[in-house]
Parts: sequence; C-alpha cells; structure tokens
Amino acid sequence: MTEHTRTLEIHTSPHIASGASVDVIMRNVVWALLPVAAFAVYSFGLAALFTLVAAVLSCVLTEHFMCRATGAPTTVKDWSVTITGLLYGLTLPPALPLWMVVCGGVIGVAMGKFLFGGLGYNAFNPALVGRAFLQAAFPAAMTSWTPALAAERFTSLPASSLTFPFAAPQYDAVSGATPLSLFKFDGQLTETGDLLLGLTNGSSGETCALLILAGGIYLAARNMMNWRIPVSIFATVALLSWGFHLLDPAAYPPPGFMLFSGGLMLGAVFMATDMVASPITATGSVVYGILIGVLITVIRLWGGMPEGVMYAILLANAVSPHIDWLIRPRVYGTGRA
Repeated sequence: MTEHTRTLEIHTSPHIASGASVDVIMRNVVWALLPVAAFAVYSFGLAALFTLVAAVLSCVLTEHFMCRATGAPTTVKDWSVTITGLLYGLTLPPALPLWMVVCGGVIGVAMGKFLFGGLGYNAFNPALVGRAFLQAAFPAAMTSWTPALAAERFTSLPASSLTFPFAAPQYDAVSGATPLSLFKFDGQLTETGDLLLGLTNGSSGETCALLILAGGIYLAARNMMNWRIPVSIFATVALLSWGFHLLDPAAYPPPGFMLFSGGLMLGAVFMATDMVASPITATGSVVYGILIGVLITVIRLWGGMPEGVMYAILLANAVSPHIDWLIRPRVYGTGRA
C-alpha cells in the first residue's frame, strides 16, 4: 500500500487571484477607448487620425527606447503606454502640428512616467503631463480648433498638421468656438443633445459623451475601473453647478452643460481613474473625486481659462498619497477603544 504525502502550503494574503493581469486590464481599457477614438476620426477626419497615430507612436517608442537605454526589458507589451498615447491624443486639438504632438508624447512618457520608475510608480497621469507641457509651451496652437464634421475632412489633411518644427502653423479653417469658450466669453449655451452626441468643436476626445460613458460602464462592470471616482466627480459638479444655476441662471450654466461639455467625461472616466495616481481606499476615492469636481467647477466658473479638467486631475494626483495616508483603515485591535 502506497502512502501519499500531502504538503500544506501557507502563504500571506491575498489568497485568491482574480486572473486579471495588468496587460488584460490595460487591453480592456484600450478596447473601451477605441469607439471614442473612432468617433473622433469620424468628427475630424484625417486630422484626428494622424494626431492619434502620432501620439500613440511617440509614447510607445519613447517607452521602448527608454527601457532599452537603461538595460531593462521593454514594457510596451503591457498596453499601458498605448492607453497613455490614446488618451494623450484625445486631449489635443485635431489639427495640432504633428511635431508638437511628438514632443508632448516624449515628455509625457519620459518625464511623467519613466522618470518616476515606470508603470506603478508615476505620481501623475502621463498623458496629462504631456498635454500640460504643450499647454505651457504652445498656448496659441493648443487653443486653435478646427471645425467638426467638415466636408473635406476625409480627403485632405490640414496644413497645420504638417507644419515644419518651430514654424508658425497655418490653419485652413479655424474655429475658436468650443462650447466652454462660447459660454465663458459670449454667454452662449450649447444644446445638451449636441454635447451628448459630440456634434461640437474642441479636442478630439471632446466628442460623444455617450460613448465615453459606455466605455466606463463596460470597465466598471468588469471591475477594471474604480466607479466611485467618476461618480463622485459627476455628483460634485452636478450639485455645485445646480446650486449656482439656481442662484443666477444667466451667469452660471446648468448641470447638463457642465457635465457633458469639454473634457470632463473623458477625464473623469479614463484619466482620474488612473490606478497608480488615484487613492486605493473606497473612502479616499470618493474624497479624491469630490476634490476634482470642486476644482473643475471653480476653474470653469471663476478662472481665466474656460476648462479646468487637466489641472484639477493633476492637482488631485499630487494630493492622492496624502488622502490615502489620512483615510487609511485602522487595523483591527489597534488604536483607541
């Protein structure tokens, strides 16, 4: 009779693995972003397509070369830098000169991600770091918008896209009338239906809010996104804007306009939820979302710029570790009774 030896292995928690590795989660985020990117190309044509391709390639190649230069294995296969490139491209004006797109992609990945240690260590969202650099370095180009749904958008590339480096871009057709700037400087509201369907001018990602929400619901349903963050952002912005609109409807826009205009949807669903730069506790995530919502509302209503999503998220990224420290769960059996 043969005796069977059994070994009891004891490990520390967690004891159950979900099976969702980093590359699986990141790949699902890319899938959730693809409809948004496709609609951006539909709205702005070749300008948006070339901008998105340049953004993704510059981010991916920068990470690959930085890894090789330091003797580390390349990390482009985990899809995280692909997400960075897509999000970065969606935050840009469609006809931005491509050399500027490349510069921002290099800065965003090299300084916003790799300098901090790569995936899992970045303090700020790398896509927004790249955009913040461009906003400071090339403010005129970053506020020059091309019309959406132009008749020739699929047959010709704007002259500004192919501008020689450090030369002044020449725009074929320029529209400064984004919904936020229209309200900020002219007091004119855009129809909520147009905002929901993406029938407006602006950045490539200021497109169909319904597609962005659908992508967020898909990720939340698969437990690949912390839903508390976008929900708390939406609730905060809606509540504050509703209150101010009641006080003075002529001076303050209604909640629907505040929620669906600009980059709030894209920022709240895909950028503020960055797993590395956001809090890890449930309560901390709500506080983090409320902070972003308050900052967006303050900058939009009283700041000198019509949009404040980028700055709100970057500032909240800086506060995120402190939120985790202040709202950390108490270990059972410790502390005061």
